[in-house]
Amino acid sequence: MVSEKGIVNEDLIKERQKCTFNTLELTHLLDGGEAKTLERKEREEYFLSDPAFKDEVPMEYLSHKEQYEHAVRKACHMFRKLQEMPHGSMDNFREPPAESVAQRIKQLLGGMLGSAILKDGNPLALHYVMFLPTLAGQGTVEQQAYWISRAWNLEIVGTYAQTELGHGTFIRGLETTATYDPTTQEFVLNSPTLTAYKWWPGGLGHTANYAVVVAQLYTQGKCHGIHPFIVQLRDEETHMPMPGIIVGEIGAKLGMNTTNNGYLGFKEVRIPRENMLMKNNKVLEDGTYVKSPSDKLTYGTMMFVRVVICQDMASYLSKAVTIATRYSAVRHQSEMKPGAPEPQVLDYRTQQYKLIPAIASVFAMKFSANWIWEMYNVVNSELDQGDLERLPELHAMSCCLKALCTSDAATAVEIVRLACGGHGYMKSSNLPSTYGLVTAACTYEGENTVLLLQTARYLMKTWQQARSGQTLTPSVAYLNLYSDWRQPRTVWENTADCVVKAFYQVAAGKVKAAAEHMERRAKGGMTPEDAWNETSIELVAASTAHCRAFIVEKFIEAVAKTSVSRPLQAVLCQMAELYAVYWLLNNKGDFLMFSNLSPADVDGLQLWLEQLLTKLRPNAVGIVDSFDIHDDILGSPLGAWDGRVYERLFEESQKSPLNKEPVNKSFHEYMKPFLRSNL
Repeated sequence: MVSEKGIVNEDLIKERQKCTFNTLELTHLLDGGEAKTLERKEREEYFLSDPAFKDEVPMEYLSHKEQYEHAVRKACHMFRKLQEMPHGSMDNFREPPAESVAQRIKQLLGGMLGSAILKDGNPLALHYVMFLPTLAGQGTVEQQAYWISRAWNLEIVGTYAQTELGHGTFIRGLETTATYDPTTQEFVLNSPTLTAYKWWPGGLGHTANYAVVVAQLYTQGKCHGIHPFIVQLRDEETHMPMPGIIVGEIGAKLGMNTTNNGYLGFKEVRIPRENMLMKNNKVLEDGTYVKSPSDKLTYGTMMFVRVVICQDMASYLSKAVTIATRYSAVRHQSEMKPGAPEPQVLDYRTQQYKLIPAIASVFAMKFSANWIWEMYNVVNSELDQGDLERLPELHAMSCCLKALCTSDAATAVEIVRLACGGHGYMKSSNLPSTYGLVTAACTYEGENTVLLLQTARYLMKTWQQARSGQTLTPSVAYLNLYSDWRQPRTVWENTADCVVKAFYQVAAGKVKAAAEHMERRAKGGMTPEDAWNETSIELVAASTAHCRAFIVEKFIEAVAKTSVSRPLQAVLCQMAELYAVYWLLNNKGDFLMFSNLSPADVDGLQLWLEQLLTKLRPNAVGIVDSFDIHDDILGSPLGAWDGRVYERLFEESQKSPLNKEPVNKSFHEYMKPFLRSNL
């Protein structure tokens, strides 16, 4: 069949005819309305139609150095086009950039579009998502007026230098020092050891000429802990490193190789006193230290980035499942029945089990990310009024959501890559590259286990509040409801309400068990620190259960509140139920232990899951079509809209430099002499 998009694979035509709902309606829902869909499509056309972004040679065939140079060229052109964007799309672009404006940039050029253009990382990303928000969130009015205007107009390019070679998530253990000299009113920065070198900041290697550097503040002979400082790294004209600055790139990685992650050392580097960001804490001219009313005010930038990461994970996973689902509809494999035609791979139940829960996870992540983004904005406005009450809750939720969304995305992308067999292993499928992007997020902006332990601290505190009868914040109010899971069992029902209750029973049970085991160890003579460490496996599990219950509830709640047509509502409900039942069965031991589930109920849950897979199977292609991901953004011969998998795979093979000549010179130089020597 020939459509306006060209020849389309017959299997995909049949799949789209099976769809029971209007895919465009779902697209509008995911985008936030018809107008948003139109804006997105115009934005994609604006960027993807530009020949400056086309690669004559696929990036994987370029050297590491060449890949970086191409990425810098495209990043500069990309942001130039962003500034020149027509139709009023950039109305807010030239306003002073607070975190909301950084989010606006993400909306205008989100993770998938950006990755389609830059392939393996953006060397300017940290300038927008960390450097500018930090200036806005931690600088005084005077500092913002000077530094933000320079950064926003790209007179300077910045990054955020916190992590060190020997110290990552343990921020208090950072070694870089900033010692105040009152005689010159300057801070002197030093890296006392090799492990004190900054390590990992994006754009630090060769791109940025300034950085917000997090260092231990010393003044009047006393250390006051970590504080942020603006440091010039390179000359603004020549781009050569400034005196005392030791800077470079850390080397090739699993993915994100054009992000230009770097290292940074200091040898007696002097900066003006005014270069310490002093919205919260201050150092006066004579060296007197003035402490902020709350050290929690510095959390803002990290929480913002974690919220954005949750949104990105949903986007990257939607890309991976689109590729794998379309390929599974086109690919035929083996005989299900003797003598019968080879069925579509998507008809195998095991393939459905790999793909459809991953598709549902996209929606679960999107709805949860929407909730945490709204909460972030509310809490941020409350902070401006001096109200810190909900900040710990936001911190705890942003930590565990970032951890679960990134680990779920990494696991799911690898599952769907394997579901594509050997072709999924090819770099051209874009699944390995997508995996590299999502698995990196499991570590940056907070390693996942450490973040889950951060959430656990909040849960242990709120558990004590629940025991004393205090009113709890919304996300942990269930601890009052299910404080004793050893209550008489009620009859299990295969309903969404019953499942949500069970998830919270499990979360409450795990929180209580971890708290009691930690208390028992402390009473047995352990220090609080040792008791915490000995219980940390359970604490991580409690945080995971807490976050999973939250995601399940928000998914089901969002679907119930969504105003859509009945056919689409049915599909959304099926996906929400599938997500919940899938994770319940994957952790059924916890549910048998802590919830109303009994062993006799498990068979019914397995049947429910299989029925949901059956119901969703005819809509699998329709759902991923609703993500409406442009072929140039998918960048995969396996997942293109037309399903011409094999023709596109062969076309990609012809781009290999080895196929530019019939005989490679290595034959005459090495193989031919070797072969003749063995005659």
